[in-house]
Amino acid sequence: MSDRSNIGIIGCGFFAQNHLQSWRDLRDQGVRIAAVCDVDPARAKAAAWEFAVPRWYDDAKKMLDNEDLDLVDIITQVRSHKPLVEMAVGRGVATIVQKPFGNSLQECRDMKALAEKNGTFLAVHENFRFQYPNRLISEIIRRGDIGTPNWARIAFRTGYDIYEGQPYLLDEERFIVVDIGAHVLDMARFFLGEVDHLSAELQKRDPRVRGEDTATMVLRHTSGAVSIVDCTYASRALPDPFPATLLEIEGDKGAIRLRGDLKIELSANGELTVIDADAPVLHWAERPWHVVQESVFRTCEHVYQAFKAGRPADVSASDNIKTYALCEAAYVAAETGKAVKPEE
Repeated sequence: MSDRSNIGIIGCGFFAQNHLQSWRDLRDQGVRIAAVCDVDPARAKAAAWEFAVPRWYDDAKKMLDNEDLDLVDIITQVRSHKPLVEMAVGRGVATIVQKPFGNSLQECRDMKALAEKNGTFLAVHENFRFQYPNRLISEIIRRGDIGTPNWARIAFRTGYDIYEGQPYLLDEERFIVVDIGAHVLDMARFFLGEVDHLSAELQKRDPRVRGEDTATMVLRHTSGAVSIVDCTYASRALPDPFPATLLEIEGDKGAIRLRGDLKIELSANGELTVIDADAPVLHWAERPWHVVQESVFRTCEHVYQAFKAGRPADVSASDNIKTYALCEAAYVAAETGKAVKPEE
């Protein structure tokens, strides 16, 4: 494999700007953005101009047919993920796809199976576990400061108008569980391990939305730990912690609390220590988005290094399917009123 990799970007919209900035910042590690694509030609052309990309397209097939790409990053709405992944992976091009992975668990399985059949690298851009506060918390747990985690609450609660930048979310039939819920459920897996079963209650609190905008879930992990995972875009509480995730983890020797001001309270050995967990503000980032933006860079960096090393990413398709199975189980649990075991 060459020291330099040609990257193709599919999707140049609202959130894709963070990916474009990140890939540009990875040029010293061998990344070259060779082409960008968007169904809106004006957006594709503008991205090519801003990021000094040699070619732009408004048709993904044309880009894949005409470019010699090592890796494709798909940053589009979920309904387009499966056909685009199949198009790229079918050509043997290593692929990253934005979360949510697919429209259904079966779609995710189909994409994973195709990648395995072709021996092609496939990862999902799940960035919350790469957020700076979560990386610090992971290290604290790994060191054993709180012992074995046995209870947690992970909450993403905001009233921030996310629909202004992503108005299509108002029309999603299945909304918050696969949108922000996929992130916080992944954090539960990341910190406490796999899940045996879960219960869920879903609500639609904003009359403008088609799907659910609030989810409250209780997870029983295979380790015996229990976590409460909740998320909403309909909170009216002030101060609004957006875009921070609030987190508490208790172990048999101590506890961790991540506050909305990005301070970690570590209770260990009978003492309370407060740790600054505010993320670095990258040169292109801005508050309060900087935590998310820095995590996008770290996710791209991790996935790229895994690709270069010829190993699966920590956020591989196989790993992310386990998180997506929790999303599917939440919908079934809410519909049936019963605890549900996630499908394998």
